[in-house]
Amino acid sequence: MQLAEDLPSIEGDRVELQQVLLNLIINALEAMGSLEGTRHVQVSTGEADGAGVVVTVRDSGPGFGPNGAEHAFNAFYTTKATGLGMGLSICRSIIDAHGGRLWVGESTPRGAAVQFTVPLHASPML
Repeated sequence: MQLAEDLPSIEGDRVELQQVLLNLIINALEAMGSLEGTRHVQVSTGEADGAGVVVTVRDSGPGFGPNGAEHAFNAFYTTKATGLGMGLSICRSIIDAHGGRLWVGESTPRGAAVQFTVPLHASPML
């Protein structure tokens, strides 16, 4: 955990935002499930250009693979053998409803990074 201190308060549906974070952490853990050796999941927070808060979940798994990041939010797209392909799509809907943004990328030297922002005055519309 690398949690920034003195972040501004945000408004939003606590349960929905917890669900997003939980889903991202579970995805990271599942992505590394078949790896041998050391595995890392890092959750970090920071200020998003003074307009809100950014949360990042990084793992040391295989990443999204070729073209995987561009399809990650498509319903029913998954890189996991037992995945449904709905988790990231639902997470994006929740973050969008809070006025934020959710995106994915690769982590260095390997793995995936999923980030989302929540503005200071988020108001869930779900």
